[in-house]
Amino acid sequence: MIARKLIAAALDAGVPCAWVLADAVYGSDKQLRMMLERRDKHYVLAVRSNERARGTAAERAQALPASSWTKLSAGLGAKGPRVYDWARIRLLRLQRPPREHWLLVRRNRKDPTDCAYYVVFAPTETPLSDLARVAGQRWTIEECFQAGKGEVGLDHCEARSWHGWLRHVTLAMLALAFLTAMRAEAASQAQGKRNKRSPTHTVARSSRSPSRRSAP
Repeated sequence: MIARKLIAAALDAGVPCAWVLADAVYGSDKQLRMMLERRDKHYVLAVRSNERARGTAAERAQALPASSWTKLSAGLGAKGPRVYDWARIRLLRLQRPPREHWLLVRRNRKDPTDCAYYVVFAPTETPLSDLARVAGQRWTIEECFQAGKGEVGLDHCEARSWHGWLRHVTLAMLALAFLTAMRAEAASQAQGKRNKRSPTHTVARSSRSPSRRSAP
């Protein structure tokens, strides 16, 4: 409920946001989905394998033919592109033109039993590649949280009140943003130094022609 209120307040205040992403804890909250849809806000929310969608999400994924799966990248990871098999299933009873609902499935290419599931609310013409890319943004968000915990103590809070928790989180994220900006500026300056060319030294050449020997 707190997360739902925070997101609603941010959206109502005009905070720019193209998509809303969440893990399965929040993605399973149907009240959160309804709140976002009332605001025409697109989302890709993770759900559990037992999410009901005319059968469970896992059952719907297992029934898909091989032709339904597409190899796509979810973005860059520490070791290069994060490539998975992706498929989506239209949830017909929930359609709201010009937007649609889908069950999005991500499958590990080495282990087909390793799947992740998402419910999607997006424009009808949204390509599968865009949904894969958006779903992959959660990896970046998780990295941000890990950096916050490791660098500015985001999770080192024992506040017993809402105001105390909010102040701690706000200051921690502000400190992380400041450090990120400093790191980016330092990297930019270092790159500029590497690209800077050394001054060109022109070697003067003598314009005098070689002395001629006198004829005997």
